[in-house]
Amino acid sequence: MIKQGVEYPEELLDIGLSEHEAAVYELLIRNGAMRASRIAKDIGVSLSRPMIYAILNSLLDSGLIEKQKKTGEVAQFSAAHPSSLQLFAERQKEKAESALSAAAGLIPKMVSAYNLSTGRPGVRFYEGDAGMQDVLNDSLTSRETIYALSDLEAIARYLPDVNKRYVEERIRRNINKRGLVPDTSKNRAFMKEYAGKTLELTETRFLPLDQAPFSTVMQIYDNKVSYCVLGEKNLIGVIISDPRIYTMHRTLFEYLWSITHRVSSQ
Repeated sequence: MIKQGVEYPEELLDIGLSEHEAAVYELLIRNGAMRASRIAKDIGVSLSRPMIYAILNSLLDSGLIEKQKKTGEVAQFSAAHPSSLQLFAERQKEKAESALSAAAGLIPKMVSAYNLSTGRPGVRFYEGDAGMQDVLNDSLTSRETIYALSDLEAIARYLPDVNKRYVEERIRRNINKRGLVPDTSKNRAFMKEYAGKTLELTETRFLPLDQAPFSTVMQIYDNKVSYCVLGEKNLIGVIISDPRIYTMHRTLFEYLWSITHRVSSQ
Protein backbone atom coordinates (compact mmCIF):
# COMPACT_ATOMS: atom_id res chain seq x y z
CA MET A 1 0.00 0.00 0.00
CA ILE A 2 1.03 3.63 -0.51
CA LYS A 3 2.65 5.20 2.54
CA GLN A 4 0.14 6.97 4.76
CA GLY A 5 0.26 10.74 4.35
CA VAL A 6 0.57 10.75 0.56
CA GLU A 7 -1.84 13.49 -0.49
CA TYR A 8 -2.73 12.82 -4.11
CA PRO A 9 -2.92 9.04 -4.61
CA GLU A 10 -6.36 8.83 -6.24
CA GLU A 11 -5.72 11.68 -8.67
CA LEU A 12 -2.38 10.21 -9.74
CA LEU A 13 -3.91 6.77 -10.17
CA ASP A 14 -6.72 8.27 -12.28
CA ILE A 15 -4.13 9.92 -14.54
CA GLY A 16 -2.61 6.52 -15.22
CA LEU A 17 0.23 5.99 -12.75
CA SER A 18 0.56 2.73 -10.85
CA GLU A 19 0.29 2.81 -7.07
CA HIS A 20 4.07 2.64 -6.60
CA GLU A 21 4.76 5.15 -9.39
CA ALA A 22 2.36 7.59 -7.72
CA ALA A 23 4.09 7.15 -4.37
CA VAL A 24 7.59 7.69 -5.82
CA TYR A 25 6.49 10.67 -7.89
CA GLU A 26 4.88 12.44 -4.94
CA LEU A 27 7.88 11.65 -2.74
CA LEU A 28 10.11 13.45 -5.23
CA ILE A 29 7.64 16.34 -5.54
CA ARG A 30 7.85 16.88 -1.77
CA ASN A 31 11.54 16.21 -1.17
CA GLY A 32 13.40 17.26 -4.28
CA ALA A 33 16.33 15.28 -5.69
CA MET A 34 16.89 11.90 -4.05
CA ARG A 35 19.04 8.84 -4.58
CA ALA A 36 17.36 5.54 -5.40
CA SER A 37 18.49 4.08 -2.08
CA ARG A 38 16.85 6.94 -0.19
CA ILE A 39 13.66 6.60 -2.20
CA ALA A 40 13.53 2.90 -1.30
CA LYS A 41 13.75 3.76 2.41
CA ASP A 42 11.21 6.58 2.38
CA ILE A 43 8.52 5.17 0.05
CA GLY A 44 6.93 3.23 2.90
CA VAL A 45 6.76 -0.23 1.33
CA SER A 46 9.35 -2.96 0.94
CA LEU A 47 10.51 -3.01 -2.67
CA SER A 48 13.56 -4.69 -4.16
CA ARG A 49 16.31 -2.63 -5.76
CA PRO A 50 15.38 -3.84 -9.29
CA MET A 51 11.75 -2.88 -8.63
CA ILE A 52 12.74 0.64 -7.51
CA TYR A 53 14.79 1.14 -10.66
CA ALA A 54 11.95 -0.25 -12.81
CA ILE A 55 9.59 2.35 -11.29
CA LEU A 56 12.12 5.15 -11.78
CA ASN A 57 12.75 4.14 -15.41
CA SER A 58 9.01 4.09 -16.08
CA LEU A 59 8.64 7.59 -14.63
CA LEU A 60 11.64 8.76 -16.66
CA ASP A 61 10.10 7.36 -19.85
CA SER A 62 6.85 9.16 -18.98
CA GLY A 63 8.68 12.47 -18.63
CA LEU A 64 7.50 12.90 -15.04
CA ILE A 65 10.92 12.75 -13.38
CA GLU A 66 14.48 13.67 -14.32
CA LYS A 67 17.84 12.05 -13.62
CA GLN A 68 20.97 13.94 -12.65
CA LYS A 69 24.37 12.28 -12.47
CA LYS A 70 27.68 14.05 -12.12
CA THR A 71 30.94 12.25 -12.82
CA GLY A 72 31.96 10.17 -9.85
CA GLU A 73 28.70 10.76 -7.98
CA VAL A 74 25.63 8.58 -7.39
CA ALA A 75 22.68 9.45 -9.63
CA GLN A 76 19.80 11.41 -8.15
CA PHE A 77 16.22 11.63 -9.30
CA SER A 78 13.88 14.61 -9.10
CA ALA A 79 10.34 15.37 -10.15
CA ALA A 80 9.76 17.29 -13.37
CA HIS A 81 7.47 20.32 -13.16
CA PRO A 82 3.89 19.22 -12.29
CA SER A 83 2.73 20.59 -15.65
CA SER A 84 4.30 17.46 -17.15
CA LEU A 85 1.27 15.59 -15.78
CA GLN A 86 -0.86 17.30 -18.45
CA LEU A 87 1.36 16.00 -21.24
CA PHE A 88 1.41 12.55 -19.64
CA ALA A 89 -2.40 12.51 -19.42
CA GLU A 90 -2.73 13.57 -23.06
CA ARG A 91 -0.43 10.73 -24.14
CA GLN A 92 -2.49 8.30 -22.07
CA LYS A 93 -5.62 9.55 -23.83
CA GLU A 94 -4.00 9.05 -27.24
CA LYS A 95 -2.99 5.51 -26.28
CA ALA A 96 -6.53 4.75 -25.07
CA GLU A 97 -8.06 6.08 -28.31
CA SER A 98 -5.58 4.03 -30.34
CA ALA A 99 -6.43 0.94 -28.30
CA LEU A 100 -10.17 1.50 -28.86
CA SER A 101 -9.61 1.87 -32.58
CA ALA A 102 -7.50 -1.29 -32.69
CA ALA A 103 -10.13 -3.21 -30.72
CA ALA A 104 -12.91 -2.00 -33.04
CA GLY A 105 -10.99 -3.32 -36.02
CA LEU A 106 -9.97 -6.58 -34.38
CA ILE A 107 -13.28 -7.65 -32.82
CA PRO A 108 -15.16 -8.30 -36.09
CA LYS A 109 -12.23 -10.41 -37.33
CA MET A 110 -12.32 -12.59 -34.22
CA VAL A 111 -16.09 -12.95 -33.84
CA SER A 112 -16.47 -15.69 -36.44
CA ALA A 113 -13.71 -17.82 -34.94
CA TYR A 114 -15.16 -17.31 -31.45
CA ASN A 115 -18.66 -18.25 -32.54
CA LEU A 116 -17.43 -21.35 -34.33
CA SER A 117 -15.53 -22.50 -31.24
CA THR A 118 -18.40 -21.83 -28.81
CA GLY A 119 -21.30 -22.81 -31.09
CA ARG A 120 -23.20 -19.65 -30.18
CA PRO A 121 -24.50 -17.10 -32.71
CA GLY A 122 -23.02 -13.64 -32.28
CA VAL A 123 -25.46 -10.73 -32.49
CA ARG A 124 -24.52 -7.05 -32.65
CA PHE A 125 -26.94 -4.12 -32.80
CA TYR A 126 -26.47 -0.66 -34.35
CA GLU A 127 -28.43 2.58 -34.66
CA GLY A 128 -28.38 5.76 -36.73
CA ASP A 129 -26.43 6.74 -39.84
CA ALA A 130 -23.10 5.83 -38.27
CA GLY A 131 -24.48 2.46 -37.24
CA MET A 132 -25.74 1.74 -40.75
CA GLN A 133 -22.30 2.62 -42.11
CA ASP A 134 -20.73 0.17 -39.66
CA VAL A 135 -23.14 -2.58 -40.67
CA LEU A 136 -22.51 -2.11 -44.39
CA ASN A 137 -18.76 -1.71 -43.94
CA ASP A 138 -18.54 -4.99 -42.04
CA SER A 139 -19.00 -6.78 -45.37
CA LEU A 140 -15.96 -5.01 -46.83
CA THR A 141 -13.77 -7.72 -45.33
CA SER A 142 -15.68 -10.38 -47.28
CA ARG A 143 -13.53 -13.03 -48.94
CA GLU A 144 -16.42 -14.09 -51.18
CA THR A 145 -19.14 -12.54 -53.31
CA ILE A 146 -21.63 -10.65 -51.16
CA TYR A 147 -25.27 -11.68 -51.59
CA ALA A 148 -27.79 -8.90 -50.94
CA LEU A 149 -31.56 -8.52 -50.88
CA SER A 150 -32.21 -4.79 -50.98
CA ASP A 151 -34.95 -2.20 -51.18
CA LEU A 152 -33.12 0.33 -53.36
CA GLU A 153 -35.91 2.88 -52.99
CA ALA A 154 -35.39 2.90 -49.23
CA ILE A 155 -31.61 3.17 -49.65
CA ALA A 156 -32.02 6.19 -51.94
CA ARG A 157 -34.39 7.79 -49.44
CA TYR A 158 -32.67 7.08 -46.12
CA LEU A 159 -29.02 6.21 -46.83
CA PRO A 160 -27.86 7.99 -49.99
CA ASP A 161 -24.56 9.27 -48.58
CA VAL A 162 -23.87 6.18 -46.47
CA ASN A 163 -24.47 3.91 -49.46
CA LYS A 164 -22.36 6.09 -51.77
CA ARG A 165 -19.36 5.79 -49.43
CA TYR A 166 -19.92 2.06 -49.06
CA VAL A 167 -20.15 1.43 -52.80
CA GLU A 168 -17.03 3.50 -53.49
CA GLU A 169 -15.03 1.51 -50.94
CA ARG A 170 -16.38 -1.83 -52.19
CA ILE A 171 -15.28 -0.90 -55.70
CA ARG A 172 -11.88 0.18 -54.42
CA ARG A 173 -11.47 -3.21 -52.75
CA ASN A 174 -12.75 -5.01 -55.85
CA ILE A 175 -15.44 -7.00 -53.99
CA ASN A 176 -18.13 -8.65 -56.13
CA LYS A 177 -21.79 -8.53 -55.22
CA ARG A 178 -25.03 -10.19 -56.32
CA GLY A 179 -28.22 -8.30 -55.57
CA LEU A 180 -31.91 -9.17 -55.63
CA VAL A 181 -34.31 -6.23 -55.65
CA PRO A 182 -38.10 -5.90 -55.99
CA ASP A 183 -39.18 -5.12 -59.54
CA THR A 184 -40.55 -1.60 -59.15
CA SER A 185 -40.25 1.48 -61.32
CA LYS A 186 -38.22 3.34 -58.69
CA ASN A 187 -35.81 0.43 -58.27
CA ARG A 188 -35.37 0.24 -62.04
CA ALA A 189 -34.65 3.98 -62.10
CA PHE A 190 -32.12 3.51 -59.33
CA MET A 191 -30.33 0.79 -61.32
CA LYS A 192 -29.95 3.08 -64.34
CA GLU A 193 -27.69 5.31 -62.24
CA TYR A 194 -25.19 2.48 -61.86
CA ALA A 195 -22.39 2.56 -64.40
CA GLY A 196 -18.83 1.55 -65.12
CA LYS A 197 -16.98 -0.41 -62.45
CA THR A 198 -20.11 -0.69 -60.30
CA LEU A 199 -21.84 -2.80 -62.94
CA GLU A 200 -18.71 -4.88 -63.49
CA LEU A 201 -18.65 -5.84 -59.80
CA THR A 202 -22.41 -5.94 -59.20
CA GLU A 203 -24.86 -8.32 -60.84
CA THR A 204 -28.48 -7.50 -60.05
CA ARG A 205 -31.73 -9.37 -60.71
CA PHE A 206 -35.30 -8.21 -60.18
CA LEU A 207 -37.75 -10.14 -58.06
CA PRO A 208 -41.26 -10.14 -59.59
CA LEU A 209 -42.90 -8.89 -56.40
CA ASP A 210 -46.10 -6.88 -56.37
CA GLN A 211 -46.02 -5.58 -52.81
CA ALA A 212 -45.16 -2.58 -50.68
CA PRO A 213 -41.45 -1.76 -50.23
CA PHE A 214 -39.93 -3.69 -47.32
CA SER A 215 -37.43 -0.92 -46.35
CA THR A 216 -34.69 -3.37 -45.47
CA VAL A 217 -31.22 -4.29 -46.70
CA MET A 218 -29.94 -7.81 -46.03
CA GLN A 219 -26.40 -8.91 -46.84
CA ILE A 220 -25.01 -12.47 -46.72
CA TYR A 221 -21.23 -12.99 -46.49
CA ASP A 222 -18.49 -14.82 -44.56
CA ASN A 223 -20.75 -16.81 -42.20
CA LYS A 224 -22.69 -13.63 -41.39
CA VAL A 225 -26.07 -12.12 -42.19
CA SER A 226 -26.60 -8.39 -41.68
CA TYR A 227 -29.75 -6.27 -41.76
CA CYS A 228 -30.35 -2.53 -42.07
CA VAL A 229 -33.97 -1.65 -41.25
CA LEU A 230 -34.72 1.81 -42.64
CA GLY A 231 -37.42 4.27 -41.68
CA GLU A 232 -38.28 7.89 -40.87
CA LYS A 233 -38.12 7.49 -37.09
CA ASN A 234 -35.14 5.18 -36.71
CA LEU A 235 -32.40 3.26 -38.47
CA ILE A 236 -31.66 -0.13 -36.92
CA GLY A 237 -28.88 -2.51 -37.87
CA VAL A 238 -28.11 -6.10 -36.85
CA ILE A 239 -25.18 -8.38 -37.68
CA ILE A 240 -25.62 -12.09 -36.94
CA SER A 241 -22.54 -14.31 -37.04
CA ASP A 242 -23.47 -17.98 -37.33
CA PRO A 243 -22.64 -20.54 -40.07
CA ARG A 244 -26.06 -22.22 -39.84
CA ILE A 245 -28.06 -19.01 -40.20
CA TYR A 246 -25.66 -17.93 -42.95
CA THR A 247 -26.11 -21.23 -44.84
CA MET A 248 -29.90 -21.06 -44.63
CA HIS A 249 -30.02 -17.50 -46.00
CA ARG A 250 -27.45 -18.24 -48.68
CA THR A 251 -29.40 -21.32 -49.83
CA LEU A 252 -32.65 -19.35 -50.07
CA PHE A 253 -30.88 -16.53 -51.90
CA GLU A 254 -29.34 -18.94 -54.43
CA TYR A 255 -32.74 -20.45 -55.14
CA LEU A 256 -34.30 -17.03 -55.75
CA TRP A 257 -31.31 -16.13 -57.91
CA SER A 258 -31.83 -19.23 -60.02
CA ILE A 259 -35.42 -18.32 -60.94
CA THR A 260 -34.84 -14.65 -61.81
CA HIS A 261 -33.18 -12.88 -64.72
CA ARG A 262 -30.22 -10.55 -64.85
CA VAL A 263 -30.83 -6.81 -65.08
CA SER A 264 -29.77 -5.42 -68.43
CA SER A 265 -26.88 -2.94 -68.31
CA GLN A 266 -28.56 -0.86 -71.00
